[in-house]
Amino acid sequence: MDSADSPTKTQSSEDENYSLLCQAHEQFNNTEYDRCLELLQQLDTKGESSGPILRHNRAVVNFYRSGCTQHATLLQELEELATDVKAPQDMGETGGGLSLKQGASAATVARYNKAVIYYHRHMYGTALEKLAPLVARLEALEKAMSALVATLQLQLLLATNQLNRAEAFLDYLQYTLNLVDKAPSSNPDEVVPATATTAAATPSTVVAAQGSDAAVARAAGDTSGSLQLLQLLTHVLNRKPVVITEDGTPHYAALRAQQYYIMKDFQMAAKQLMRINNECTQAGTVTPQLSTCIANNMGVIHLRVRHYAIAAKFFQNALNFDKQLASNLRESTLQTMSSAHSCEILYNLGIAMLHLRRPKEAFQCLLVPVKQFHSNPRLWLRMAEACIMEHEANLAEDERQSLAGAASPPSSRTYAPQSAGVPEPTLEFAALCLRSALTLTLHHKANFHIDATQEETPEQTEHAHRSWRQLQDNNFCNPSKPVSLESLENMLAAIYAAHSFVSLRLGDHVTALDMAEHLLRGERLSDAHKLLGHMYAGEALMLMDKAAEARDHLDPTFVSSLDAFDLETRDWQLKSLDAAQNVVRYNLAVAMTLQNDYQQAKTFLATLTHSIVSIKALALRRYIDLKLGAAANAVSAGALS
Repeated sequence: MDSADSPTKTQSSEDENYSLLCQAHEQFNNTEYDRCLELLQQLDTKGESSGPILRHNRAVVNFYRSGCTQHATLLQELEELATDVKAPQDMGETGGGLSLKQGASAATVARYNKAVIYYHRHMYGTALEKLAPLVARLEALEKAMSALVATLQLQLLLATNQLNRAEAFLDYLQYTLNLVDKAPSSNPDEVVPATATTAAATPSTVVAAQGSDAAVARAAGDTSGSLQLLQLLTHVLNRKPVVITEDGTPHYAALRAQQYYIMKDFQMAAKQLMRINNECTQAGTVTPQLSTCIANNMGVIHLRVRHYAIAAKFFQNALNFDKQLASNLRESTLQTMSSAHSCEILYNLGIAMLHLRRPKEAFQCLLVPVKQFHSNPRLWLRMAEACIMEHEANLAEDERQSLAGAASPPSSRTYAPQSAGVPEPTLEFAALCLRSALTLTLHHKANFHIDATQEETPEQTEHAHRSWRQLQDNNFCNPSKPVSLESLENMLAAIYAAHSFVSLRLGDHVTALDMAEHLLRGERLSDAHKLLGHMYAGEALMLMDKAAEARDHLDPTFVSSLDAFDLETRDWQLKSLDAAQNVVRYNLAVAMTLQNDYQQAKTFLATLTHSIVSIKALALRRYIDLKLGAAANAVSAGALS
């Protein structure tokens, strides 16, 4: 956060006022806020005409005087100041310093400060909107102010996962404004896509009202360090080969860990994080913010290598550290507020709980981030998966109790559509989540941006530097990284499959068939989803008394063409082609039975040998024997079994 730019002595009558403002700036730097306010009050009583600047600086000093906690009051005062002072469209076009009488300076810095407040409150979209007019005039701003605006803009682009725009904006800063130097590059053997984790970035801070050119230069120097760190972070997230030279601070060390993670060197990434923790512990510089970051990132690493229980433990530790920061956000400083990441950590913990098959805990974890990231279709899909998993677990428990001879058999489950809006792990709420996920995914697919892969000429590169605002990022799954087209197609297939399954459970056979048919028409369809599509479509048609059409989807020959590896690596019961073949043949036997083709059905049942269908195949065989009038054979088979 900044305050009004330094005044210049344009008239001898302003010398005294200029001296008072310099004294106020000095007192501010010395944290003598009461004395600073007294000096500003003297300027006000002397009838100084630069009212907007004095109002702005007084608001900033009062904010610091409160311990940087009264950000709501500061924001309100800045909004009132922006309303009272209408800056001209060409403000900031002149170079050099600004006099006390130039209220446009106060309007410029007030807008910047508002963007900083929204940034620390995790309202990144609003912050980008507030900062946009200043970014549009970046070349016309005074250099120190330009550096501050550029730093905040780059932070916001990274925070919203606009990685392509961030890289192009960085090129614009380097080649057009000369605000950053070229990052040292390297040529690693392998550079792989970035994945979700966090690295420490220098937040925007509040500085005093500059009273001299030296103070302006000092502010610009502080910003250059932040820009250098953000430059490296941007290159790392965009999988660019860069050399990261550690300077002994956790920021660059964490960035090195981020680079290891993106290069899939998970062991080195974990060692780097543990080294940061050990060094800071020995130096006595461990903070809740650092502990939260390290615990969360260790959890992400273990989640990536499928150590789900260990990952969940790290995420729970990160939440405990984060609670120390978020215990009372209303009275927290802006920096503390920006360091609280409970939503992101709960998102990670929810994913870990899903892998651990603890759907209730996963659902409760995901309920919190969905309030903030409600336009993320993948998050809605994860919530639906938690609901489905909880429902199937309850069915399995009921079946176990029934087989164990419980005193009272479990009552049949009823589905109440009127309870769909209640956030509980039910199939009704799963259907609502899947409708949201499908609507959002289809919208994002229609607007999906594909980067051009052809070689660019120097003229095209120069044009790209100037038109970075036109670049797009497929960052609709925040807080996760941008989505590739392949990931989007896989997510859409998973939504269609889950939607078809839930509709079958709820008795909505028409919707189940429609979703299954959409699934089978999908692009880049995996063999596992192809199998599910045919199975769900066949089951829906049978339940709609269309057994003849169902048999077209249950032809066992298509199973032989499936990739066994795709089935074996899935987290489900069909771990082999043999299991898939048995399930398809069993369902085909059911369709034949519905068509009264009993002999052909018995022929297929005789070929079923897998345990996944053995109990149901035996029950169907008894039913067919009874239908054929062979009751004695059915009773005999029951006695032998």
